Amino acid sequence: MTTHENHFRIAILDMYAGHPNEGMRCIKKIITAFGEQESTPVEFTVFDVRQKLEVPGMDFDAYISTGGPGNPAPVGEAWEKKFFGFLDKILAYNTKRQNRVKKHLFLICHSFQMACIHWNLAAVSKRRKTSFGTFPVHKTSMGRKDPLLGALSDPFWIVDSRDFQVTQPNQYAFDGLGAKLLCLEKIRPHVRLERAVMAIRFSNEVVGTQFHPEADAEGMLRYFLKEDKKEAIIKAHGEQKYNDMIAHLNDPDKISLTEAVIIPTFLKNAFNKTFQPAYA
Repeated sequence: MTTHENHFRIAILDMYAGHPNEGMRCIKKIITAFGEQESTPVEFTVFDVRQKLEVPGMDFDAYISTGGPGNPAPVGEAWEKKFFGFLDKILAYNTKRQNRVKKHLFLICHSFQMACIHWNLAAVSKRRKTSFGTFPVHKTSMGRKDPLLGALSDPFWIVDSRDFQVTQPNQYAFDGLGAKLLCLEKIRPHVRLERAVMAIRFSNEVVGTQFHPEADAEGMLRYFLKEDKKEAIIKAHGEQKYNDMIAHLNDPDKISLTEAVIIPTFLKNAFNKTFQPAYA
């Protein structure tokens, strides 16, 4: 394996705006486990994008931008301009031929939606009702070739928690950016609605998911087995949905596998700097 100088440095863009969340704990846990697995010193720095207007510079090896609350449509706030500027800076850096080592970025949920809006890749709209729980996600033909998803079945299982959705992909914008649509939400033959976009490879080094690949089954089980949470889910979604979700969280081939594959594979690509697009 290639030897790496110094530390493998990761920037986490915190998009939670101070709201309590499990995502940050999960992301830090995955990063720590990755460093142990690769026997390499890994360090991460958290940037509070929405409260402190912090964005990282181009001096990190990998970037992970989190989910977060609220409507992803920009309203002209200062932090939005900083975030969009960061997105453009990553793409610009990676297109310069003299920058032989590229910058890798992973966008989760809210960050993913904002990137879709910024690069005009698709429509982003409010869902009729919240999508919440564990669901199967289907790969596209591009998704089946993508190295990020290679170790997952088709369909594979994800944790979803969103009020908004990405639909109507703009093929012209996809072609212009060189983006690839990787996954669509579950097939619902009885629902006459377009299936939402669930993952996009924006470029060789920039990828994102609508779902939460960082979610750990163990933490979610702990959370959902609390009596008040159980009651709230059953009231909102029904007992069958609750029981299915607990079963999926206990199944090592479902949520645990997705957590073990997607972000660790992204980090490994960034660490080894060997990502080869599989679209020949």
